[in-house]
Order: sequence, then structure tokens, then C-alpha cells
Amino acid sequence: MAKTDSGMDRRHLMLGGMAMIGSAAFARVPVAPPPGTPDAPALLRLSPALDRIVAPGTTAEVIATGVRWAEGPVWIEDGNYLLFSDPPANLIRRWRPGRGAEPFLTPSGAGGTDPKRVREPGANGLAIDAGGALLIANSGGRTIDRFDLTTRRRTVVADRYRGRRFNSPNDLHVARGGAIYFTDPPYGLTDGDTSSLKEQAVNGVYRHLPEGTVELLDGMLTRPNGIALSSDERRMYVSVSDPDAPRIMVYNLDAAGRPKDARVWLDARPMLAGGAAPGLPDGMKAARDGTMICSVPGGMMLLTPEAEPLGLVSTGAPIANVAFGERRRVLYMTANDRVLRLPLRPGWAG
Repeated sequence: MAKTDSGMDRRHLMLGGMAMIGSAAFARVPVAPPPGTPDAPALLRLSPALDRIVAPGTTAEVIATGVRWAEGPVWIEDGNYLLFSDPPANLIRRWRPGRGAEPFLTPSGAGGTDPKRVREPGANGLAIDAGGALLIANSGGRTIDRFDLTTRRRTVVADRYRGRRFNSPNDLHVARGGAIYFTDPPYGLTDGDTSSLKEQAVNGVYRHLPEGTVELLDGMLTRPNGIALSSDERRMYVSVSDPDAPRIMVYNLDAAGRPKDARVWLDARPMLAGGAAPGLPDGMKAARDGTMICSVPGGMMLLTPEAEPLGLVSTGAPIANVAFGERRRVLYMTANDRVLRLPLRPGWAG
């Protein structure tokens, strides 16, 4: 059981009440996504600046299929393979070049759950800590776990805030100092906010510190989902998968890594106009040069640090999450029932 910090209520209420400034950049993005299909993903060039990241003519390839809901990709450099989760199937799969995808860990989350109460029993977001262990946002087990890839020993890192169990941890980011930033929406619970299993009054954004303290950073978001820190760790991005107000928030962080203000970095509502674009804001990653790769309605979008759209990968279905791989030379995307691989331009500082 993790220790809890008692001084965050005022902070998260202040953040929730701050004025939010939306980005107008999305107004220039076509509402309809490019004509991609599950078998032939499309890459829509929205700015010539995309060419410095992805060489013209590059396409995304499908490397794995037959997944119930692909999520949480993470590349393991020491082993040269990709792990990705399938929360409803309670499974983590491993993909290796030339060998395809195979089961790696089952159950990936909690075993023996009641489907009438737990909608997603398995792992969701995945990350690697400084020691090379796999960190798991365990949606079904309602915990943050550490899994040793060598010994396969699994331990619970955090399971509660102020004595109450988390809802269903969804995604996570590991800071250089070892702090784990993570989101805790109710997606894993069959009845969501009205579930009898729900113990937290909020759907929170949390931080777990190496000594064991859990801090609530923001408890005012309806549906926090994907999370990422900028490469300099001065900003935290959180996607909000609320169909009535889909957006990506950005928080400036103080020297201690806590949010000191918040605003809307990207308003995704224009992408939902007419119902043409599938999906909602979800997983994301920040490149070293500040480029953001974000799940949005319509697919996976590359944007500048100012939220100017550069390009959009589309399959005609939601693309939930993304990871850098192969020494940051490739993007791996979990796209509904499959996984995509997009080579990046050699020399780009992803």
C-alpha cells in the first residue's frame, strides 16, 4: 500500500478552476480523416514541416492483427521487441521483427474478475523504469505494478490514494527521477462513475514518488486518459476523452514536478463535427524537440509544440496510443484491432 499526501486538495481545486485557453490550430484541420483503411493506413501531410520527421512517400505498415483492443505500446531496447496490451483480453503481447506477435503475459491485469463489474480486466498503459522493469497501469487490478522482465516477478507499486482504491489506472509516464505520473479514469469499471466498485470521488491525475507517496495533481477532469511529460519535464500533457469536451490539457510544472497552472493545449471538438472522425484524445508521446504525437479523433496526429498540425496517420478507426522504438527511429501505434509501424526520417531527434 502506498503512502498518501494530504496537501493536494487545494492544489487540484485551484487547477480545475483556472482559466483555460484553447488552441485554434485545429480549425485548419479537415474534419474528415484521410481515406485510410485498416489494411492500408494513410498518412496525411498537413504541413511541409512533416517532411523533416517522416520522409515523403513513407507509409505505415500493419505488423499485428487480431487484437480485441490494442493499447500501451512500449519498445524494449534490451531485447529488441515491442510489448503491447489488450485490456479486454487480459493479455500483453510481444512483437519481434520477423517473428510476429505472441502472448507474453496473461493475465496481464487481474484474474477472475466479474465481467458484470469489471469491463477491462487487463493491463492498459505500459512503460519502462530506470532499472529496466516494466511498469503496468493495471486497469483490472486497479493498481500500478512493476514487472521484472528477467525474473517475471510482479509487485504492486501503488493501489490507493488516502486509503481508497484507484478506479482503473489507464496510462503512465516515468520521470527521470523515478516519479510515476498516471491517470485513473473509470474506464475499466463496467458501470463507470456509477460503479459500486468506485471508491475515489474523482477521476484523477496522480504522481507516485519513489519513496511511496501518492499525490493527486488534478481531480477536476471528467475523463483523464493519456499522459506525457515534455523532454525537459517542464510540462505535463493529459488527454481528456470526454465526448462533450475532448481536449488535451497542458500543465506547467514547478521545480518539484508539480503543476502550477493549466490550460487547454488542443481543443479536439472540431474533429468530431459531423461524426466523420473516429476516436477521442487518448495516448501520446513527446519528442525531444518538442514535437507531440497524439491520439485524436481520426487517428494519430503529429503536432508542433504550439499545437500546429503536421500530419495525421489514419486507418478509418481509432488509434489509441503510440511509442518510440528502435532507438527512436520508428513510431509504433496501437490502432484498434492491430498495431502499426511507421519509420521516421534518419537523423530526426525523436
